[in-house]
Amino acid sequence: VDAKGLPFVKFGDPARLKVGEWVVAIGSPFGFENTVTAGIVSAKGRSLPEENLVPFIQTDVAINPGNSGGPLFNLRGEVIGMNSQIYSRTGGFMGLSFAIPIDVALDVQKQLRTNGRVARGRIGVVIQEVTRDLATSFALDAPRGALVNSVEKGSPASRAGIESTDIILSFNGKPIESSVDLPRIVGATPPGSKVPLQVWRKGSLVRLTITVGELKEERAAGPETPEVAKPPTVAANRLGIVVTELSAEQGKELGLQHGLVVTDIRPEARVEVQRGDVLLMLAHAGKQTRLESVKQLNALLDGLPKNAVITLQVKRGDGTAFVTVAGFDERG
Repeated sequence: VDAKGLPFVKFGDPARLKVGEWVVAIGSPFGFENTVTAGIVSAKGRSLPEENLVPFIQTDVAINPGNSGGPLFNLRGEVIGMNSQIYSRTGGFMGLSFAIPIDVALDVQKQLRTNGRVARGRIGVVIQEVTRDLATSFALDAPRGALVNSVEKGSPASRAGIESTDIILSFNGKPIESSVDLPRIVGATPPGSKVPLQVWRKGSLVRLTITVGELKEERAAGPETPEVAKPPTVAANRLGIVVTELSAEQGKELGLQHGLVVTDIRPEARVEVQRGDVLLMLAHAGKQTRLESVKQLNALLDGLPKNAVITLQVKRGDGTAFVTVAGFDERG
């Protein structure tokens, strides 16, 4: 705009925003111009099903069609967000509205003006949430961080030395309290940046340095499992499942050097696996053991106390996941 002396708004700092703080939205819902609605901040750092790279500000401010793109103000008159969307089962406002933090919006604007596109960081890992049982299995003091299911070959994570079963606790000096924090923090890191990170590995803290790559479409963990013929009835192990060693042909096809294939699941099964899954590792009390034979697995299971909590690394299709088992019968 070729003009001078125009009125303008000031931008606030979303990091200083507190849950419970009053906020005000201005927009044109249903075409009613200059409409003001008010409410409080309900939560911060929300991830939505279709968008996990934006830490949305959740409010109970009434937002309707015509509000999107409008400002969300704090009581100091500073813009701290851009109203973006609502959650509704009716199509109308139901008390759940979401705004893009203004610092995220300004960063996108700057990149578009400078480069014509938005570049986001990526490191090439598939992750999952660290539950209390997983934390116990990996001897971690509390359920926090992002558990690495798998590392993409040739990715920044692979080159940095990140391994499957690592738990990423911090990235670029920022703590990872939940797995949803990692995609946002990595995505906001400029590609090419060399940053430090900390991982929990086999009961101790490991410090690494990683050069962030540029985001590509990520794979989800746990794709569909191919059907596997049910073998003759044999005794199940303490988990209530039947496993066999990988054949040379299976190992070559799957690209694995070790693992046990789940061939049958009994009604009393204590672990959520499927036929065709490959069990790669068992973790208990911070110790991780590669699974290479049925005899080895049975010996490990029989040595566990009644109240043991274990975690299994499971390969399913092209992805991997971790499943936990808490408590056993009286054996062992």
